[in-house]
Amino acid sequence: MRVAVIGGGAAGLTAAHELQRLGHDVLLFERGPRVGGQLRTVVVEGTPLECLYHHIFLSDTLVPELMEELGIGDRMQWHPSTVGFFSKGQVWNFVTPRDLLRFSPLSLVDRLRLGLVSLYLQRQPDWRRFESDTAERWLRAWAGQASFDTIWGPLLSGKFGGASPEVGMAWFHWKMRLRFGSRKGLNKEFLGYPRGSFAQLWEALGLRVQQDGGHVYTDSQVTGVRVVDGRAVAVEAALPAADAAAALSAGLAQPEGAHLVFPVDRVIAAVPSPALLRLVPELPSSYHSLLTATRYQANMCLLMTLVHPLSHIYWMNISDRTVPFVAVIEHTNLVDRAQYGGKHVVYLSNYIAADDPFYQTPDDEVLAAYLPHLRRINPAFDQSWIREWHVYREDAAQPIITANYSQQIPTLATPIAGLFLANNTQVYPEDRGQNYSIRIGREVAQAAARA
Repeated sequence: MRVAVIGGGAAGLTAAHELQRLGHDVLLFERGPRVGGQLRTVVVEGTPLECLYHHIFLSDTLVPELMEELGIGDRMQWHPSTVGFFSKGQVWNFVTPRDLLRFSPLSLVDRLRLGLVSLYLQRQPDWRRFESDTAERWLRAWAGQASFDTIWGPLLSGKFGGASPEVGMAWFHWKMRLRFGSRKGLNKEFLGYPRGSFAQLWEALGLRVQQDGGHVYTDSQVTGVRVVDGRAVAVEAALPAADAAAALSAGLAQPEGAHLVFPVDRVIAAVPSPALLRLVPELPSSYHSLLTATRYQANMCLLMTLVHPLSHIYWMNISDRTVPFVAVIEHTNLVDRAQYGGKHVVYLSNYIAADDPFYQTPDDEVLAAYLPHLRRINPAFDQSWIREWHVYREDAAQPIITANYSQQIPTLATPIAGLFLANNTQVYPEDRGQNYSIRIGREVAQAAARA
């Protein structure tokens, strides 16, 4: 078969690679200048770095396995991580049981209760027992009102905004298990990050797809999926001139106005759900409703390099909602800053609705809004520490996973014959991540091959 894959992120690239392994021909379309999707990079002091922060957990075995397959497994490194909270105007370590006992924003009784609840969630393997509950309701009942008000409530609100009361406990439970599962013993969390960024993994996979006979088109804009008699039969796309000429010369496409039409046997859309709705308006209402039932939070991330460290913590949760971002990820507290010319690399992460006016705020105003809060985290901080900064945005960063979410997951196979969907709304109960994108990419390729 000839299969079109729309989207050159982790899921789309993996699907293309798996299809080739199964003996099929692949056309992959990526709208960006390089493959990788949401794992796009910028060069910082000569080294590629993700525009939006990334790491993997010890349980994310598919990522290092794929790197080994591509001959770059030796580039993955595992680092001890540090976690903390900014609460009540102070930075608190939050790695060991002793750190929890020292967390004075909670009473001793509430600290012990929080520890027991965390231990229970870590050791409870069945997410289904939480599925009908919301995280807010369950955490209030079991961790206590004080813990919710001090820790979990602000974090849920910071990540999901006004939708935070709807977030499902099954999602929260699996998030906790994933985090605790990356620990070796009680005191150390280990996280994976490759030398030279994750971009090399996805660029290597894109190259492998091409070496195996596939066609990878970057800077290409798919404008629609052509449906005839209830079946997906072609992809309409605008390509750069050289790629368009090559596709026509190879007999892969026919010209039609400003676009090319690529006849195919199957289409895999590895794109966010709203994108599929735009590409295929013929989707029946039942499937359309599944796609619109899940909403997304956008992510606005300010990436900066500093001449001094902001803190000693890699992942700092902000449980103070007067601060206009929800996390500080100091990348060079995980990896060696020598890779970035000795600079300290910091991400300020803010989840927000894409239609929120602040999401469209000019970059310099975003920086100005954040600066006073950096001084709260580190009173010595001065704007002169900043050597370089950028603001990056991703519209479909985080699906809002509600209670009973398993009842609204869109199937891989859509009601239109030959058309398949693969995105991060379908990896439940796990959260979005490269590991699960690899898994769902393989699953959707196998489903398309069987159909």
